[in-house]
Amino acid sequence: MYDFISTGSISIDLYFSGKSFTFSNQRFQLAVGGKYMADHFYTGLGGGGANVAIGVRRQGWRSAIIGIVGNNPFKKIILSKLKKEKVSDIYCDFIDNYYNISAVLLTEKGERSIIHYISPHRHLFSNNNRLRGITKSRFLYLGNLPDVSLTEREIFLNFFKKKSVMTAVNLGVTDCRRSKNQLKPFLDNVNILILNGHEFAELVKSPYKDINFKDDVISWYIPYLRDQIVVVTEGSKGSFVYYLGKIYYQKADKPEKIVDTTGAGDAYTSGFLSQYLKSKDIGKSMYVGTKYATKILMRVGAN
Repeated sequence: MYDFISTGSISIDLYFSGKSFTFSNQRFQLAVGGKYMADHFYTGLGGGGANVAIGVRRQGWRSAIIGIVGNNPFKKIILSKLKKEKVSDIYCDFIDNYYNISAVLLTEKGERSIIHYISPHRHLFSNNNRLRGITKSRFLYLGNLPDVSLTEREIFLNFFKKKSVMTAVNLGVTDCRRSKNQLKPFLDNVNILILNGHEFAELVKSPYKDINFKDDVISWYIPYLRDQIVVVTEGSKGSFVYYLGKIYYQKADKPEKIVDTTGAGDAYTSGFLSQYLKSKDIGKSMYVGTKYATKILMRVGAN
């Protein structure tokens, strides 16, 4: 039995940093035909599903991941890193000709640009994956999987809702741009919704600059989510949680030095969910999420 099941992407992240990478006006300036030497290189495990599973496991919970791993040269690295973090791969699917890989270019200030490739895939898991014992878990997290049909994800969440397993979901921009009527049946199955401020703006179909997150934005824009916990992260501006008409705020920490911003949002999510699983205290959960996100910001890698 696992306390926490994380469903989402699993990737290999290849990090490069070096003074030869010219950075200006918030862009890397790389010439076509040029060759650039990196001063530092790091191979890490990434993907929202893996990041959250690892983060929750580090908080002391038994965690497993549902995701796809390709039968390719990176498979051994992925499984080795999951094993090192004591995250179970028992519910993973292993598929031929599948890749999920990112090349991450880092500046000295921790800013980054990512070149990402993922093989097309349309399902959460294969028909051969029986997911035995999965409903005995206490908590299910569903990460951002925009290529998987909303209907399939809705059925998946509804299954756990009927089994009284608490669910949390992260929605990305692609899903947030769907119509409200399309998203409502999906969100009805969610106990905790987690997204950033810009994703929230897309969800409610309102300009980001017009939203004051210090107000009760749930009652104003999406009142049908008033009885669910909605978490909105705003980076250096802090984070907000809305629940039953009450507004919670957590100030962001200022890291001594930002080394890499990759995975900070997933770190906040894993810290928040692990503490909520322990205490059901929203304020404490926001605090732990913030502390763990700050820790991730101060080192290379998404977890």
